[in-house]
Amino acid sequence: MRTLHYLIAGLRSAFSNVATRIAIPSLIGGAALALVQPSAGLSFEFRETGRLPMVQSPAPATLLPNGQVLIVGGYDENNVPVADAQLYTPRTGTWSATGSLNAARVSHSATLLSNGQVLVVGGTGRDFERFRTTELYDPATGIWSITGSVAEGRSYHTATLLDDGRVLIAGGLTFATPLRTAELYDPVTGTWTTTGQLNRGRFWHTATLLSDGRVLVAGGSTASSDSISTVEIYDPASGTWSITTPLGEGRYLHSATLLQNGMVLVAGGAGMSGTLASAEVYDPASKTWSPTGALPAATYGHAATLLPNGAVLATGGCSRSGCFFTDGEIYDPRTGTWASTGSLNVGRYGHNSILLRTGRVLIVAGSTSPVSNSVSTELGGRVRP
Repeated sequence: MRTLHYLIAGLRSAFSNVATRIAIPSLIGGAALALVQPSAGLSFEFRETGRLPMVQSPAPATLLPNGQVLIVGGYDENNVPVADAQLYTPRTGTWSATGSLNAARVSHSATLLSNGQVLVVGGTGRDFERFRTTELYDPATGIWSITGSVAEGRSYHTATLLDDGRVLIAGGLTFATPLRTAELYDPVTGTWTTTGQLNRGRFWHTATLLSDGRVLVAGGSTASSDSISTVEIYDPASGTWSITTPLGEGRYLHSATLLQNGMVLVAGGAGMSGTLASAEVYDPASKTWSPTGALPAATYGHAATLLPNGAVLATGGCSRSGCFFTDGEIYDPRTGTWASTGSLNVGRYGHNSILLRTGRVLIVAGSTSPVSNSVSTELGGRVRP
């Protein structure tokens, strides 16, 4: 059985309806949605679009410079890691195959580099190994090539593109050990170097690039049912980590969104007391967290997307009492409140969510039952008066 089963067993003891696979949202997107003031009444509706040719979840997805979306790796319908990659074309609403990874993997990261290539790091393979090899995808050729190897293989880590074009990977899991290590990838040389150490090993955390170029790492887990509240900041100039003010509540499998005012919104997740509805906002200037409006329903494994108007769209997830939500909620940063919006057609957990250039939000993959993942994808658009 897969190496993460001991983790899932721990989650099941706390949440009776959790999915048997964890998909870390990493789908990225951009769009030109009509600019309006954030409003609790802003409404979205979702409709199904092209279906994936095969099951791929958990599988990170990345918006390419040409507007297409790349999804790569993940499990197939037989729960076997795959090397397949697919491209979504918004103009036609269809998926098509592109070049495959050199190694099948799951629970990896995918990051768009400044040169338009995509860097895939880590993950778990068919023989449960943690990959040290990393790969680059060239959209011009559709081909993957091997690049430098990391010092330590890992899964469930975070990957952040820094302002100088380097990529920071932090934390994660190697077998049963949460990692404190962090590494930097230099796309000019194609090499990795270690950089500082987290003050606490963690996985299922979030990493957010702040407006000043530093990286905020919040929450996470150190064991199958252990949520942590500690928060750290990485400074690329010095290559060091420093502790900042902790979260009000420890949480993992939460969402973290950089708001247009430079603050960071953290919402939902799983905590020691169960599934959380609470949300907090971090102010980098004062180094403090402040409570803000709670989600209408407690959830973890949901996806959050910043809209061009500054609002935040949250979709799907699970809770202590149920799983595979279809819920859609919108956060208004002016009022600090959430309001319900249109529902997904398929309830899902650990999916990807992205704002496309067409002005719609793409929802893709994720778990849709305790034993299956989805090939369905959806497009959400603002309902105009």
